[in-house]
Amino acid sequence: MEKLKLSRAVIVEGRDDVRAVSAACDALIIPTHGYGIAKATWLEIEKAYNEKGIIIFTDPDYAGREIRKRISEKFPNAVQAHLDREDARDGDDIGIENAGPEIIAEALTKALELAGRKNEIGQSSPEAESKSVEMADLNDLGLATTEGSSELRAKVCKELGIGYCNASSLIKKLKGFGIDIDELKKAIEKCK
Repeated sequence: MEKLKLSRAVIVEGRDDVRAVSAACDALIIPTHGYGIAKATWLEIEKAYNEKGIIIFTDPDYAGREIRKRISEKFPNAVQAHLDREDARDGDDIGIENAGPEIIAEALTKALELAGRKNEIGQSSPEAESKSVEMADLNDLGLATTEGSSELRAKVCKELGIGYCNASSLIKKLKGFGIDIDELKKAIEKCK
């Protein structure tokens, strides 16, 4: 596999994540060393954010979500990369360090594609608003309130590269990434 070349810095949790991401791409990789992010690390992330842009790529577990949340609050225009829990699992251990280089490269590529689309979309047009996804759409498509909806939603979130979420969070993520009903339906078809 040829390594992905990234101009943005990738923010990860620890040194094992640095090793795994380094196997997938050539990029500046900044570890937070867990939740207690040191002042020097915050300054390094800020410098990268202002000069290169950053991709937040934390583990798909509680700690990873909390670290992502903290970083996103300070750097709201950061690109968000997500791995599916199963792709990041090794026995009971869940972390980016458990994923192969191809899976990591795919997650980073999807994140950049979604970020590019979001930047292109900018302000919502009436046409985009009419194609946005609402809770009734999720119900009709089997992504909420039906038997098996959680499993299907997990597969669709993975296909879209937006990280697993519940139904109401899915609507927010779809709108945030500019994913309309047509694209959602295509992702569902690929997952069935």
